[in-house]
Amino acid sequence: MAQPSNFGDDALGHLDALYATARRLTRNPAEAEDLVQDTYVKAFRHQRRFRPGTNLRAWLFAILHNTFLNDIRRRKGSPVEAVDDAAPGAADRQPAPGPTPEDALVAEATAAEIDAALAALPEPYREAVWLRDVQELSYAEIAGVLQVPAGTVMSRIARGRRLLHDRLHHIRASAIRTADPGVKAKGT
Repeated sequence: MAQPSNFGDDALGHLDALYATARRLTRNPAEAEDLVQDTYVKAFRHQRRFRPGTNLRAWLFAILHNTFLNDIRRRKGSPVEAVDDAAPGAADRQPAPGPTPEDALVAEATAAEIDAALAALPEPYREAVWLRDVQELSYAEIAGVLQVPAGTVMSRIARGRRLLHDRLHHIRASAIRTADPGVKAKGT
C-alpha cells in the first residue's frame, strides 16, 4: 500500500533542480542559495495553497521565478525585455524529420561550451530554454512559471535555441581558430 504524500519530502525532492535554475538566474552561488531558501520558505509558509494532485515541481519553479523577479524589481526595476509572441500558426507547423542543426551542434558541444553559450543568452530566452530543455517542463508549465502566454514561451524557446546554436557555433569556431591559427573563419 502506498504511503500518503508528505509535502515537505516531496518539495525537498526538487532542491537540486531549483538550485540549478537559481544558479542560471542569479549567476552567483550565494545568491542562488538565498533564492532557493526564500523559495522554500514561501512554499512551506503557503503550502495550504498547493492543490494536491497538481504539479508540485512547476509550483515551486513559479515561486522561485517570482521571487527572483521581485528581488530584481526591488533592486532596479523590471528585468524582462519585451519579446514578441510566436508568429501566427507557429504552433501548427510540423518539425522537420531528423535532428535539427541546433540539436546536432549541441550533441557535439562540450558541457563547458554549452554553459558558456547558455550564460550568454538574454535572460528571457535563457530561462525559457533552461526550463524546457534542462528541467523538462511543458510549455504550459513554463507559461505558468514565467507568467506569460504559451505562444510567448514557444517563441522564446525557438529564438533562444537559435541564439544558443549561433553562440555555440561561434564558440566552437573560436576554439578551432585558437587551436590552429592557420584556420580562417567563414567569411574572413
